[in-house]
Amino acid sequence: MNSIAVHAVSVSARLGDAEVLHAISLALPAGRWTSIVGPNGAGKSTLLKVLAGLLAHSGEVALLGQPLSTLRGRERARQLSWLGQNENSADDLTVYDVAMLGRLPHQAWLAPPSAADHAAVERALRATQAWDWRGRALGQLSGGERQRVLLARALAVEAQVLLMDEPLANLDPPHQTDWLLMVRALAASGKTVVSVLHEISFALQADEMVVMEQGRVTHQGGCSEAATQRALEQVFDHRISIFPLAGQWVALPKI
Repeated sequence: MNSIAVHAVSVSARLGDAEVLHAISLALPAGRWTSIVGPNGAGKSTLLKVLAGLLAHSGEVALLGQPLSTLRGRERARQLSWLGQNENSADDLTVYDVAMLGRLPHQAWLAPPSAADHAAVERALRATQAWDWRGRALGQLSGGERQRVLLARALAVEAQVLLMDEPLANLDPPHQTDWLLMVRALAASGKTVVSVLHEISFALQADEMVVMEQGRVTHQGGCSEAATQRALEQVFDHRISIFPLAGQWVALPKI
């Protein structure tokens, strides 16, 4: 049985005067890929930020069995890697230096990168097919190329848990497929991946799915389970249908 990587109990959060998460409780299994889906405004990105410790909230969040609130910033950053929407980094930094930022939690103050740091950065850049640009400035890249470099920065941390908010943004279909294969490999190696996705057919390739609506979790279960697929169709007002195709599940719009 899988252990729990991220555990939330009665979590609520506000953005300004509006409460956007309402007493959410969920347990995300370790060594699995979980996708979070739901219509616009469901609270998906807000939930992911709460799980990453980036947003004030009520209730409790635990990471790998430890209360998130008790983990120091560096310790948390070694265990949990984050890729958010519209992530920024200095345009004049080289691709290699951007990826090296992911190694900061492992480095002593003002210490130069170690051989292990350089090796981790190379692995991450090769995994995202960005190694050939390592000497280019980030500002010279297209949106899709930039996204792959920021993904490499998240991978370079080599954290046990990776949280990704819309990681497929700006990626063309071949590189979306590369991302899918990479995430499956991460989960197979024992890493825990949690991703917010609008691409429902990609989200259905995950091991587990969390379905959200209006700041609440309406369902959590395996992507191949009929109950999960019914909950997914329902949250989108039955405007999509889930079908098996070539050994996988896909979501098609109802016309």
